[in-house]
Amino acid sequence: MTDIWRPREGTVVCIGETMAALAPAPSRSLETADDLRVSVAGAESNVAMYLADLGVPVSWLSALGDDALGRRVLTAVSAAGVDVGGVRQDPLRPTGLLVKEPTGSRTRVHYYRGNSAASAMGPDVLDDARLRAASLVHITGVTPALSPSCRSLTVAALTTPPGERPYAISFDVNHRPALWPPGAAAPVLRDLADRADTTFVGLDEAQELWGADLEPADVRALLPHPRLLVVKDGSRTATAFGDFGDEDSRTVPALRTDVVEPVGAGDAFAAGFLAGLLRGEDIERTLRLGHITATSALKVTGDRGPLPDDARVARLLDLPKHEWAALPGEPMP
Repeated sequence: MTDIWRPREGTVVCIGETMAALAPAPSRSLETADDLRVSVAGAESNVAMYLADLGVPVSWLSALGDDALGRRVLTAVSAAGVDVGGVRQDPLRPTGLLVKEPTGSRTRVHYYRGNSAASAMGPDVLDDARLRAASLVHITGVTPALSPSCRSLTVAALTTPPGERPYAISFDVNHRPALWPPGAAAPVLRDLADRADTTFVGLDEAQELWGADLEPADVRALLPHPRLLVVKDGSRTATAFGDFGDEDSRTVPALRTDVVEPVGAGDAFAAGFLAGLLRGEDIERTLRLGHITATSALKVTGDRGPLPDDARVARLLDLPKHEWAALPGEPMP
């Protein structure tokens, strides 16, 4: 089997909005809870924080309001080991806010991010000096939904030819229906997803966007250009498509675990996969690291949970295929 494509050595830069988040305890209703927990929520900063946990040098570029919630977000992301020196604090626009409403086995999310500081980001973000030393830039489909200038930023990043940028681009479709006018997301997200070097998409969101009967191979047919395409089938499997020598796809089952809340698991998977790619792991171990990282997010109410210790991660990565597939519910740490 030949080695898989991977970015050159260097740092990762994640670009996108992070909000303050409010949520009741898992067993409480938003309508009756006396207290709400304050945390931070943002797809790209989630990826950045998990990459830092996994030992990958990473920066986060964004904009926050020059307000208490913005300072709280900045402190939290910085404390995780992420370089936040490129985050702009806007004195005129607020930090976005997200409120979680637990409803049985699902969590509804309410956004209060209109005219937020991050919604004013534009293509000039790509002029930051950190990108010149980056091996990889990670963005998601949330950003183009925030404003025309944010869409211009995303389009500028993904339409720059590979020969004219020193970094590879990772794109997570991350479809948020509440942020898009009806019918608008499907063509935009398909075009953007097909331009990245590495693309992540959930099978459920691909079915919602592009066809209810799609299977992973059908998604690859719709998105033929990424060097690596990862289709995540919920708690069941993840399939990577690319040039793996004698095969063009590899499927690895997910770890079984009790789910406290699914929010953030996709970001965690992306971070684990990207860390494996940057470490030089083969595609099997890269997918496994994605699953291991995702499981840590599934077991907490926030977007980011603690990873297993390095020794346990190493043991899981080294398991023979049949032992990995036979693992019982995975106790994270």
